[in-house]
Amino acid sequence: MKIYSHENLSLHRPLPYFSYGKMHEPLEVPERMVEFLKAPVALGLEVTTATDVGIAPILAVHDFGYVEFLKHGYDEWMAVDEDLGAQVQTGIYVPYDNPGIGIMARAAKYQADDSAPISEHSWTSIYWSAQTALNAAEALLNDKATDTERADSHIQLCFSRPPGHHARKSAAGGFCYLNNAAIIAEHLRQKYAKIAIIDTDMHHGQGIQEIFYDRKDVLYTSVHGDPVNFYPAVTGHAFEKGIGEGEGYNINFPMPHGTDEVGFFEYIDKSIEAMTLFDPDVIVHVLGFDVYENDPEARCAVSTEGFKVLAQKMKELNKPLIVLVEGGYYIQKLNDNLQAFLLGLMDENSNSGSNI
Repeated sequence: MKIYSHENLSLHRPLPYFSYGKMHEPLEVPERMVEFLKAPVALGLEVTTATDVGIAPILAVHDFGYVEFLKHGYDEWMAVDEDLGAQVQTGIYVPYDNPGIGIMARAAKYQADDSAPISEHSWTSIYWSAQTALNAAEALLNDKATDTERADSHIQLCFSRPPGHHARKSAAGGFCYLNNAAIIAEHLRQKYAKIAIIDTDMHHGQGIQEIFYDRKDVLYTSVHGDPVNFYPAVTGHAFEKGIGEGEGYNINFPMPHGTDEVGFFEYIDKSIEAMTLFDPDVIVHVLGFDVYENDPEARCAVSTEGFKVLAQKMKELNKPLIVLVEGGYYIQKLNDNLQAFLLGLMDENSNSGSNI
């Protein structure tokens, strides 16, 4: 198993922001990385520092103007004579019929909501979050890899901070800026005919859905909280199945709020059944620890042991697997929960038909 990270993932530090009529302290903070990185150390697992694959795979998914906004928006925001605040955060949302003249207009065009502010070092973390994921994709694309390297790359885990599954082709939102799962799925298509993305974060990944909604080469299946009056609110319903060639290749499993662990795994098994039928060449797993029972975002109740079972289920599919560690905001348990998940991936005698 290979694990990828980069020190620059910790540079992005959002400031308190105004949302839903009141000020909020950010949940997606650098301290999450401190806790996550304790897990592989505790288990004696090596963490590989990601290298730079370049921006081309990012631009294969995201609009150029949007990427330029993420890269240069902070400097342009701070250069305005009027004090607009210490981070790029718009209160105007006009994604269409907006020529994007001036940084305020571009923020209105490219920020979908108020939960994806851009501060001084955000772009560096955003870029390296994508690069960390791309390193795993590159390992699978490497036709010169030795047998040992191929075996090590059969299961890979990447720290993905900031996370990505809410990021659309040209819009940031929900703590997300670049859609790492979509970027590596598209990148893997150079070699592999069919990619499956399974998303088990508490929230629906509307960005992934949007990007692949009319395609049949990338299956997107998501288990998430019912989006009625819950982020992202406008997508994630069971009737959203794809369009054109993509019809039937977008499969949502919205959970009723309050779903217990048994119910969670019933939806997971349905999602796995869909993936098995699709028979992908590679699986990308968007892993959210915000389904944990005490997480502030949780609307279900997965235990620490449940994450081990989830990993076992992913491993038993016996496909090349790239896990992107994205959501999860109950900092006190991120280490324990990730250790449980890693133990599930390491279990040579896994049997997910456990007591859960």
